[in-house]
Amino acid sequence: LSVELATPITPGFEALVFKASRGIEDIYELTYIRKDGSRFPAVVSVTALRDAQNAIIGYLLIGTDNTARKQVEAEQKKLDQRLRDQQFYTRSLIESNIDALVSTDPSGIITDPNKQMEIITGCTRDELIGAPFKNHFTDQERAETGIKRVFGEKKLIDYELTVCARDGRKTPVSLHATTIYDRERKLQGAFVAVRNMTERKRLDQVLEDKNAELESARFVAEKANQSKSAFLANMSHEIRTPMNAIIGLSHLCLQTRLNAQQKDYIRKVYNSANSLLRIINDILDFSKIEAGKMSMESIDFTLDEVLGSIVSMISLQAKEKNLEVVTETAMGIPSSLVGDPSRLGQVLLNLTNNAIKFTKTGELVIVTELLEQGEGFVRLQFTVRDTGIGMTTEQVAGLFQAFTQADSSTTRKYGGTGLGLTISKRLIEMMGGTIRAESEPDQGTSFIFDVRLGISNRVMLKSLIPASDLRGLKVLAVDDNESAITVMADYLASFTFRVTKARDAQEAIEAVCAADQAGEPFDLVIIDYMMPEMDGITAVAKMRNELALSKFPLVIMATAYGEDDVIKRADQEAKVDGFLVKPISSSLLFEVIMEAFGHAQVDGRKSGMAYAGVRDFVVLAGARILLVEDNEINQQVARELLEQAKVTVLLAENGQQAVAMVARERLDGVLMDLQMPVMDGLTATRKIRTEPRFANLPIIAMTANAMSGDRELCLAAGMQDHIAKPVNPDEMFATLVRWIRPALRPSLPKYAGHDRSQDKQRAHPATAGMFLPEISGVDTQAGLSRMGGNLKGYLNLLTKFCINHAGADTGLREALASQDLSLAGRLAHTLRGVAATIGAGMLAEKIELLESALKETTGAERVEYCLNETAVELARICSNMEQALPAATAEEQRQPVLAETVDPLTGCNHLFRKAASQLARFDTAITHTLSTLYACALSAEMQDWVIRMEQQVAQYDFEGAADTLAQCAHLLAIDLEIADA
Repeated sequence: LSVELATPITPGFEALVFKASRGIEDIYELTYIRKDGSRFPAVVSVTALRDAQNAIIGYLLIGTDNTARKQVEAEQKKLDQRLRDQQFYTRSLIESNIDALVSTDPSGIITDPNKQMEIITGCTRDELIGAPFKNHFTDQERAETGIKRVFGEKKLIDYELTVCARDGRKTPVSLHATTIYDRERKLQGAFVAVRNMTERKRLDQVLEDKNAELESARFVAEKANQSKSAFLANMSHEIRTPMNAIIGLSHLCLQTRLNAQQKDYIRKVYNSANSLLRIINDILDFSKIEAGKMSMESIDFTLDEVLGSIVSMISLQAKEKNLEVVTETAMGIPSSLVGDPSRLGQVLLNLTNNAIKFTKTGELVIVTELLEQGEGFVRLQFTVRDTGIGMTTEQVAGLFQAFTQADSSTTRKYGGTGLGLTISKRLIEMMGGTIRAESEPDQGTSFIFDVRLGISNRVMLKSLIPASDLRGLKVLAVDDNESAITVMADYLASFTFRVTKARDAQEAIEAVCAADQAGEPFDLVIIDYMMPEMDGITAVAKMRNELALSKFPLVIMATAYGEDDVIKRADQEAKVDGFLVKPISSSLLFEVIMEAFGHAQVDGRKSGMAYAGVRDFVVLAGARILLVEDNEINQQVARELLEQAKVTVLLAENGQQAVAMVARERLDGVLMDLQMPVMDGLTATRKIRTEPRFANLPIIAMTANAMSGDRELCLAAGMQDHIAKPVNPDEMFATLVRWIRPALRPSLPKYAGHDRSQDKQRAHPATAGMFLPEISGVDTQAGLSRMGGNLKGYLNLLTKFCINHAGADTGLREALASQDLSLAGRLAHTLRGVAATIGAGMLAEKIELLESALKETTGAERVEYCLNETAVELARICSNMEQALPAATAEEQRQPVLAETVDPLTGCNHLFRKAASQLARFDTAITHTLSTLYACALSAEMQDWVIRMEQQVAQYDFEGAADTLAQCAHLLAIDLEIADA
């Protein structure tokens, strides 16, 4: 081996030997070189070898391979370097940390702080080390407690303190601490992070301020939403109140004798008012849907009821456009369903109204199909198809978006809000279905939707299978409309009948003649009235008069509108056996055929010409109903509608009067307004319900409040149902029939098949001799038109205005003096409505300004000014009326009261019997008869009797008036039973 030295202090091998020769022993690092040139480190000791004389005889070298040791030393160096680096990095992190970091011993003395601790306390490192940790906080006791908690709980989280710096500066901090141990798990102290919370506190304050702002904004938004809801409710109430007069009085006016032009005007007013009402309802429904407050009922109903109601509502519009309305209902649909018929009807009404609006000629078809039937449910598909203008693909795509219409241009021909289809879509989705539209320009449109409905266990209709003797009847169906005749033929075939179809009157005549000649005559002919070239009546008359038939079939005339002149002509010229109102449902068709063949249904249902109003009138006749209403116009509308059904109407003007009258009078029901002076309708209902004897008395709300929750409020107060204003007569009577059954019923003529003469509204009492006065400040022509041309009623209304409202300004001043702005507003509102009704336009405008001043609270001076203006105009109007009305009355009295008789005694006898007949029928024309009777009274005593009867009739106590009349007749020896010649 050759050796090279590795220890720098040993310059050469000779030096090692030299040191050994001197007795110096040491260990040296050398590098051995093998023959192959490889090397390895070694540790060598050199010792001199001596003889006995201590002479050096050589040297002993002991070498050990040092490779492993060198490797261990190298690793140790690396480890030491890493430790030094880690300590450096750790220290760097500690020093650069945004938090103040501190190590303490177990007694809470600081052993090592970082730079941030120096900054936050204002002390140097040397001043911090060795000082108690608690000394640097405003609350030293709490700081000491925190350190103790660290050692007790092993950690501390979010412990809030305040650091007090040397210069007095205070800093809010949060402590996070944990215990530290050595390798033997011996507690060394605590490591504490002191986090500066100044910025966080600032942000918390900002956030708190923002939250306060958001809370304030939320409160403002909620108030705004409440204000919006209140505004909608108030606007709905304000709009519906005059609309009730428009719709109600125009409906009543259409029942009177009008010339063609007047009837056209009134019908257009009626239709326009209903269109406006639909718009209002759409807006309210949309707001309910947006607020998530739209709810669905789940009640038993029949599909025929829903479709029949829809058809009756659209029939007038369809007639005006000469559109054929066809309903096609698939067989197999359960007769009794469960769901919300009003919402289903609302969807169908929206779609059918749209179809009529956009269709000039042709037909409207409502198809109902059964898609699926499961355990307790069905899925029905409805298709509303028209032959109208159609739409493009782009227009169809945007149909169901709110406030969107197919034609949104400023020159568009068709009105509407663009909400109907959106509302319909949401309602259908709430019923578990979907809706789509299919259309092409000029090819019509089909709306197709499906709904899921329950199946009721209640049996509501009988099977539509005729008795054995009627099965297999040979029937001729005649109609020029392909859809209508196809539907009719399908229904007839389902009844087991053999059906032949004819497309016009001439084809029908030929078919009847051919069948008779072949020895197989028809048993029944169902023929449409309105057909081209020859109508159905003419065709049947020709069959009767010109064909020598061996057997003439029974004939049922189908007509789309059931007008009285058509029925009368068909009876006289064609002598038909029955009538059928189109569109035709299977059950209606079956019933009419059964009646024609003498197999009338025994369940009380009527023939095809029967309509809801007739049945309602029969059911309600003789009922005594208390009408609780503070508005005169609303009183008149409701009273006259009810009197059509032979209902005795008693009147209360507020809830307090209603409570007293319910306790005093025999009543079959109560119609209750909600917003009234003195006592509102809800409070009155609750008071009435406290009496056990009135627990079942029907109380029905009749109010312009139509917002979400109004119905629920009524029910919660104890009412049975809710009728919204403006009043729809059909809906009102249907609701009344649902709850009211008269305790005493007058003898009424039976309803006879297709004879509707019983149901014609009587014309207004004769007004011969009366004249319309000219009154400065009052448009009497406009006022009279609002009364449907009823001159006597209008003059009475003017008289009532003078009596009831001459001192209205005094009531307003008293309300303002007591600071009752609500009462003042209500009085002004009522006065404005009545003023507008009688035609006092200037007065109505001044009252409107007063109402605005009261609402805006612009100051007492403005209110006083408007009130003075109102008072002056009111006094002027009443003065002018008082001067004009006596002249009119005197002129009326100068006219002969009985032109048909010369003998006064005979005339009185005639009037007594006439009055007795009218009182027995609850006929409101009694007022005119009593007025005439008073004018021709034979004595002052007789006039007193008449005045008493007039007072009773004014309170709608017809029975009491009849008793008074009988007593008076007995005293005068007048026999009420003798019939006039």
